[in-house]
Amino acid sequence: MGERLARAAAVGQGAFWLASGLWPLVHYRSFEAVTGPKQDDWLVKTIGGLIAIVGATLTVAGLRRRVTPEIRLLGAASAAALAAADVWFVRRGRISKVYLLDVVAEAPFLAAWAVAGRGRGQRAEPTIPDERRLAPEEAYVPAT
Repeated sequence: MGERLARAAAVGQGAFWLASGLWPLVHYRSFEAVTGPKQDDWLVKTIGGLIAIVGATLTVAGLRRRVTPEIRLLGAASAAALAAADVWFVRRGRISKVYLLDVVAEAPFLAAWAVAGRGRGQRAEPTIPDERRLAPEEAYVPAT
């Protein structure tokens, strides 16, 4: 159950972040029309690019069924950081209240990561590398 939920969280958050991160890069004018005017378009586009990259990483990990503890941390911590920044800067009047909709969008991802993390330790089980995926110099050789 936890693994299935983690994969769903990775794919869901990943797709949402990929789309929302690409939005200011693809059509800045509509992004500003919804979120309000910005002073530094380079900063908005930089953050958008980073959000898109995190989104792509989460999506690929979920689709490949490789939601490692590091991917779980990336998903949960990045959703928490973005939601916290939205709340912080809306309260200070630095960004539009429309960003609170992003907080609402992040909440299910945060809940999914929390539930998926229960019942499973945060430490990865030690694994023996699959020799078929490694270069010859990286192949696992058991100690004799």
